[in-house]
Amino acid sequence: MTKIKIAPSILSADFGTLRDEVSRLEAGGADYLHIDVMDGVFVPNISVGLPIVEAVRKITALPLDVHLMITRPENLLSAFIQAGADLLTIHSEATPNLHRALSAIRQAGKKAGIALNPGTPASGLDELLGEVDLVLVMTVNPGFGSQGLIPFTLEKVKKIRGLIDSSPARPELEVDGGIKLENVELLGRAGADVIVSGSGILTQSDYGRTISELRAKAQRARFPGNR
Repeated sequence: MTKIKIAPSILSADFGTLRDEVSRLEAGGADYLHIDVMDGVFVPNISVGLPIVEAVRKITALPLDVHLMITRPENLLSAFIQAGADLLTIHSEATPNLHRALSAIRQAGKKAGIALNPGTPASGLDELLGEVDLVLVMTVNPGFGSQGLIPFTLEKVKKIRGLIDSSPARPELEVDGGIKLENVELLGRAGADVIVSGSGILTQSDYGRTISELRAKAQRARFPGNR
């Protein structure tokens, strides 16, 4: 049975105490650390970059799930790999050379992910399932934290779950945006493997308890026959 993974987004962390924040997430049972990189062009905001990835790499052994919300990500793949990324996810909307960029990530020995914005259809994704290790469905429009989950994206997650299940390739299905304790069951029921949550975890006093509850709720919804 698939174990639901939890990937806290450090976009919601207190960067003044980043080492402590990362330690608390690691001790709390996080499976990945999700790092959102925004360039102010592909999305209307600027967030962290290479120095933060490098800094986080030095203080944790957890896999770094680096989400590149940037234009022409292929130009910076080598730099982020050198900085310590384990998994690099690029947006289908961000480059005309999507297959080439995904191949470059894997050729460098790292895991490759493809992300879809809420308004981007899943059509064409099945041709790329064998080229990726992860599919990320955005459940909000990217660029800002603390947004509310967009309801129609749940059907998209279900559709992509079906594509993955009917394919020889079995990439993980990750969801990101507006996910909290009160709605995580919806994502589990839709078929998610990896839950990204920023403010849903980092605004809570007990990170470990919140991570455990998110995982348990998603797990029960995904596999209702296994209690």
